[in-house]
Amino acid sequence: MKTFVAKEHETEKKWYLIDARDKILGRLASQIATILRGKHKPIFTPHMDAGDYVVLVNADKVVLTGDKLEKKIYYRHSGYVGGLKETKAKEMLEKRPENLIKLAVKGMLPKNSLGRRQLGKLKIYAGPDHPHQAQEPEKMEV
Repeated sequence: MKTFVAKEHETEKKWYLIDARDKILGRLASQIATILRGKHKPIFTPHMDAGDYVVLVNADKVVLTGDKLEKKIYYRHSGYVGGLKETKAKEMLEKRPENLIKLAVKGMLPKNSLGRRQLGKLKIYAGPDHPHQAQEPEKMEV
C-alpha cells in the first residue's frame, strides 16, 4: 500500500469568516495559523499549502490579557545606525489593529516562502465589513 500525498492543485480551498470581537489575541492567532496551514484537514502535508482562506473582521476589538497592552513592545529596524523603532501594543491596537494580528499569526507560520504564501491568505479588517461576500465565507466560531 502506498502512502497518500496530497497535491496542491487537487485540494479544495474554503473561505472562513471569523469575528475577533472579545477574543484573546494569542489563542485567536494560533487557531488562524492552524487553518492557514491546513492542519485541520486530514490531507495535511507539511511541505504543501493545503490551507484555507481566512477573513477576520472586528480586529480592533481583540483583547490582550494582563499588562501586555502597556508593556508589550514591537520592534523594527530601518537598517541605518540608530534606526531601531519601537511601538507599544496599545498604540498599535489603536492605529493599526490589522498589523497586531498579522504579526501574531506570522510568528506561528513557517519562516520560508511557504509561510509567506500562507500568510497571504489572511484578510484582516478593523471593522465589521469586508469585500469578500462573493467568495461566500463560512462563519467559523473560534
